[in-house]
Amino acid sequence: MKTLFKDGPTTRKQLRDNKRMVLEKFEARMLDRSNPFPCIPATIGFSLNQLRYGFIGDPSRLSTVSELANLLRDYTEKSNEFGDYTSLIVFFQLSEETKKTCSVEDYEQLFWHILNQLASIDKLDWPKDIPVKPDHPIWEFCFHGERYFMFCATPAHKNRQSRHFDTMLLAITPRWVLQTFNKSEHRATKIKERIRKRLKAFDSIEVHPDLNSYGEDDNYEWKQYFLHDDDTTIPKCPFHRLLISHYEN
Repeated sequence: MKTLFKDGPTTRKQLRDNKRMVLEKFEARMLDRSNPFPCIPATIGFSLNQLRYGFIGDPSRLSTVSELANLLRDYTEKSNEFGDYTSLIVFFQLSEETKKTCSVEDYEQLFWHILNQLASIDKLDWPKDIPVKPDHPIWEFCFHGERYFMFCATPAHKNRQSRHFDTMLLAITPRWVLQTFNKSEHRATKIKERIRKRLKAFDSIEVHPDLNSYGEDDNYEWKQYFLHDDDTTIPKCPFHRLLISHYEN
């Protein structure tokens, strides 16, 4: 997956160094045996070299959404070649000022703004079997004809270290990966129990009440995409798929 940092005041060497540092920190998290990362499928995907990575710009810029669209479109068309535990890991380029001043709520607004803009420039129709409105148990984010689970981590998360990373990060997992993982109900139940146990050890706060299973009547996927650093949830999903004309990428 090619790097999409834009040249500017930052030199190419600095960009290469930043990429290397970010990947090393991500690798350290995936390989930490003393405090194992809660998402077991992600650690398996990492160990099998099935994860794919993208580096894009400032999340507040419209051009960055275009970069993400290109990355995700390319990933969607090739993801079946990468293995049963694949995900696309996207790292945003944040300024030091943003890292110092942005709150969890600020990042949450950015996250939903990105998803809204990303959906607005999707070149393919929304899948007919998935509701467009997120207040439905089987709704999930779709792009380029594929259904995705979205996971966001930020520098502002402290209590939920499972949602903390040194830069804003998206882990984007195709629904077919999760369906394959859950094919054996007994195995999936056991691993979910282990994930919950790891979460309790990893975070300094209880497991968020919104974590649930896809398709359950009381489940809403959008609530799990971006978790607060406490047990609260925004009352209404900010996602709106706008039917506007595509702009050039």
